[in-house]
Amino acid sequence: MRVLVTGGAGYIGSHVVDLLVQEGHAITVLDSLEKGHREAVHPSTTFIQGDFGDAVLLDRIFSQAPFDAVMHFAAYIEAGESMLDPGRFFVNNTARPMILLDRLTAHGVKKFLFSSTAATYGNPEYTPIDEEHPKAPTNAYGYAKLLVEGSLEWLNRLLGLSCASLRYFNASGCGSELGEDHSPETHLIPLMLEVAQGKRSAIKIFGTDYPTPDGTCVRDYIHVLDLASAHVLALNALGGGHRLVYNLGNGKGYSVRQVIEAARRVTGHAIPIEEHPRRAGDPAVLVASSEKIRRELGWQPSFPELETIIRSAWRWKQRYPQGYATPGQAPRWREP
Repeated sequence: MRVLVTGGAGYIGSHVVDLLVQEGHAITVLDSLEKGHREAVHPSTTFIQGDFGDAVLLDRIFSQAPFDAVMHFAAYIEAGESMLDPGRFFVNNTARPMILLDRLTAHGVKKFLFSSTAATYGNPEYTPIDEEHPKAPTNAYGYAKLLVEGSLEWLNRLLGLSCASLRYFNASGCGSELGEDHSPETHLIPLMLEVAQGKRSAIKIFGTDYPTPDGTCVRDYIHVLDLASAHVLALNALGGGHRLVYNLGNGKGYSVRQVIEAARRVTGHAIPIEEHPRRAGDPAVLVASSEKIRRELGWQPSFPELETIIRSAWRWKQRYPQGYATPGQAPRWREP
């Protein structure tokens, strides 16, 4: 297939692009590089630096070559920041995707895969959370994503757009060559590893009074390579006006303190802790039921163990101590 991938220079997008290339798809990556890294883009792809919400640019891209599908990963991801600057999130995570959807449907693209989030659910009424769980986001990030999902329902119903929404829980870990390199970094596992590297003095725990066994938030961690394989399965399943919605997680929750203990075992570092008040919009527990995608598409996570996930991220951090900017280090690309 000929696929346009927005945000293909980012953490999850680059891992998905790498797998798509290995499977023989012709990939064009559109990324502004505001958050992504040019070094993370497979060299066999066509790379375009630009804004995925630029209608003129999109018309030019879609006019130059027919695309079978668009996979959309370009979004702001910091839930806490979305509560401080919601307008910025609604522009980038809702308004710009609307422009993208308008232009791709105008040019006859029939398939769209949307990188969504478990934050659409909010505080769970039951766990594990399945796809039918009520949607009540507790932060602007989750609500911005939910608005796009609602638009996809209408585009599927009215225009026959085949679309999939994949609701991630906590994407983690690294591939052998590609890694997680955010600036600023906000995710628990890479932040802990930066403490082990000596870049931070301690890891901050936000909230120790949640209704969980040890008072800290509980999350479901899924390896980024397992996310990538689910995307390829969903892309191959799209067609005929399908509307697919899947949760992606391992179905097991770990508290912040449990993740820190696992990182201590992997790195051999003490990883000191600083306790802070809760952040606005953080649900106490988010654990996935991914039974639906297992049943319908045959997806199975290959790296479900927490320590395996952390170890993969630690290996990448050790090889790339300064991220993609590490001198003398670059991904060793496999030939497609």
